[in-house]
Amino acid sequence: MLEKQLTGHWVDRKICAWFWEQSIAQGDSFKLLPVIASPTHYLFQIVREGITFLACTQVEMPPLMGIENILSSKQPAQPSYIQFRVADVLSDYLGGLNEDLIKDNFVIVYELLDEMIDNGFPLTTEPNILREMIAPPNIVSKMLSVVTGNSSNMSNTLPVATASCVPWRTTDVKHANNEVYVDLVEEMDAIVNRHPNQRQPIEGLASDPLQGLRPDGVGTVVVAELRFKGVEESDGSDDGLDNLLVFLEGERGRCDHGDGVLVKCEIYGEVQMNSHLSGLPDLTLSFANPSILNDVQFHPCVRFRPWESHQILSFVPPDGQFKLMNYRVKKLKNTPIYVKPQLSSDSGTCRINVLVGSRNDPGKTIDSITVQFQLPPCILSADLSSNHGTVNILANKTCCWSIGGIPKDKSPSLSGTLVLETGLERLHVSPTFQVGFKIMGVALSGLQIDKLDLKNLPARPYKGFRALTRSGEYEVRS
Repeated sequence: MLEKQLTGHWVDRKICAWFWEQSIAQGDSFKLLPVIASPTHYLFQIVREGITFLACTQVEMPPLMGIENILSSKQPAQPSYIQFRVADVLSDYLGGLNEDLIKDNFVIVYELLDEMIDNGFPLTTEPNILREMIAPPNIVSKMLSVVTGNSSNMSNTLPVATASCVPWRTTDVKHANNEVYVDLVEEMDAIVNRHPNQRQPIEGLASDPLQGLRPDGVGTVVVAELRFKGVEESDGSDDGLDNLLVFLEGERGRCDHGDGVLVKCEIYGEVQMNSHLSGLPDLTLSFANPSILNDVQFHPCVRFRPWESHQILSFVPPDGQFKLMNYRVKKLKNTPIYVKPQLSSDSGTCRINVLVGSRNDPGKTIDSITVQFQLPPCILSADLSSNHGTVNILANKTCCWSIGGIPKDKSPSLSGTLVLETGLERLHVSPTFQVGFKIMGVALSGLQIDKLDLKNLPARPYKGFRALTRSGEYEVRS
């Protein structure tokens, strides 16, 4: 759909044909690979809203620069800086990201690529500076381009901030009302296993799970006389040993809630800001409990030394909306809601019952609750109903249960019957339930903002704080 040669070395379009052949042959698993080695190039790919961003190189380079520059993800180990930034800027400029928007704004997309990447290296990637150089599309600019025949939105003057020590902020910002808003936006990733006793240790396993493991040489461990039901004897390979050690360690850290074992529960969060402050303000943001934060990532405006010494965010903010930092909070012990699926099958039919409720009162209303699961291929038909919300079964056998909020007088439940294909007596594959929710006004990680100090301002500003927690990859295994 769109191609941009970034260096003097011409890249043959045959590499695109090779990529699509591999993508079609290998399916969705191929799209999960951030770095791909082709016969002639190393490829970096990201997929955002169905649009694939592909960058290639023939020389050694830092893979994170390639990936982070072309997307932005909560997973810190993704590659190519250029790709992440390009995707974010295009989404911000065009008000979304899809094929039609890109085709309608080819000129602006090419102008942005010219300014963001110079000879294959990141140049100007700050959205506030790019807006001064290239005006975002609007109805007026489109009408003028039709009348005048000039489709370029490029400014004739270079923004002053490009030569400033704070290139993310223009020099003479003025606002009638000075205000700044801070939002904590968090996503909860959780895995709940409804059958914690599927893998029971038997012969050879003592009361201490690590007994029977001995050191062998330097930094290696081998398995001695250890057996599990349904698990073949280890052949001494590294893969089998790693899986076994992860299982043993995970069992010690799991938490049983009665409605299942909480295998994993983490929060991925962002501190988002909307700043409308005059002049060149200097802000200091501190947290009441910064010790819970892991894997922090900062906007370039943040001074690293105050954070390293006192866990304080000191910065000169960009004007407008921006993401100040990312963080992760590990090993949470509770989830706000529970999902209890029960399946029983016999004589070619399967009876299903799913109960949803609130586990702990977060202090705010839990909204937008959804439960989604994929019916196994062996299901011929399904008759499902609920006492609250709506149930829809899509053409691809995906069942979507939209609950909304949890009423005070009853717990939402879904029940029904699944008909198995001819010749199959019992259901041998249990579905995995994807759970969605949203809670306004609370950060489930427990992160609390202590204070926000502002300096170098002509007038006293207004400060606002909000919090939002929503589900990320939240699944319940039945």
